[in-house]
Amino acid sequence: MTQVRPPATDVETHSAVSEIGPNAVIQLIHALDAAGLQPAAKEIFSEAAASDWLAQPPSAMVDERPVAAIHQAVRRVLPPQQAAAILADAGLRTGDYILANRIPKLAQAVLKIMPASIAARMLTKAITAHAWTFAGSGEFSAQAGKTVTFEIAANPLCAGEHADHNVCVWHASVFQRLFQSLVSPYTRVTETACGAHGDDCCRFVADWTSIPDAANIYASRRSEPIAGQSETLSAR
Repeated sequence: MTQVRPPATDVETHSAVSEIGPNAVIQLIHALDAAGLQPAAKEIFSEAAASDWLAQPPSAMVDERPVAAIHQAVRRVLPPQQAAAILADAGLRTGDYILANRIPKLAQAVLKIMPASIAARMLTKAITAHAWTFAGSGEFSAQAGKTVTFEIAANPLCAGEHADHNVCVWHASVFQRLFQSLVSPYTRVTETACGAHGDDCCRFVADWTSIPDAANIYASRRSEPIAGQSETLSAR
């Protein structure tokens, strides 16, 4: 991934402002538009006090607070299944943007011909190096082994939210798109813990080994999407 993080300060208070990438907003707008939910989008962005972004989406790193308000408004305004579907689509679109614009094509080609376990470690390092683009002020960590576990403590996109289920579908979908494209199309990303559910962090597990021999399939097959495997899962 190639991106430089600009410094950010609050003009009025001169205090540091935690930022997150604009695709957390841009791709959500695209997902709402694609689903024909323009009226709901107006309600969501109005409730989040971010209506201006519908007419002119952000193009650079932005304050994470209105972004969090938008994601949480999606979950309040839309029925649960529809909200999850919209956030999942936005996450997949964000992953597509990263693949098209942030990871050099040569690097992608190299990852696709590597054994899945090695590709997963390299991709995990790249994701960790750029975690500020999607984790904001959250504390990000990752551990790669037979599977990969990502954790975001104090995830800003669900800060202060309370739910009886895991809600961070957008993050799970971003990870899943990247891993399905560059590690194995068999990858499933599961959110196994969530701050909104009262857990100490939002935890995501990327597993490409649950299908027999999935870790050893040929590179030409690893680079092709598998029908029916694009959805993300929640443990609850």
